[in-house]
Amino acid sequence: MAILRTILTVIFVLVCVVSVILVLLQEGRSAGLGAIAGAAETYWGKNKGRSMEGNLVKGTVALAAMFFILAIVLNLNF
Repeated sequence: MAILRTILTVIFVLVCVVSVILVLLQEGRSAGLGAIAGAAETYWGKNKGRSMEGNLVKGTVALAAMFFILAIVLNLNF
């Protein structure tokens, strides 16, 4: 069981580091003055889910879920 805990701990640390990197790669949520004029509703604003930014958001959500699952599993006393 000690080997399994060590492997899960290494995976947990890797998930933490990769999630920090993904969060730092994302753009800020503030759109500046363009949001006031309605510039956010352009082609790129509507199709953001298919872009690299959308993939970063999906990856961040997946890694956050893995983070919580691994944290719960590592907290169990087995």
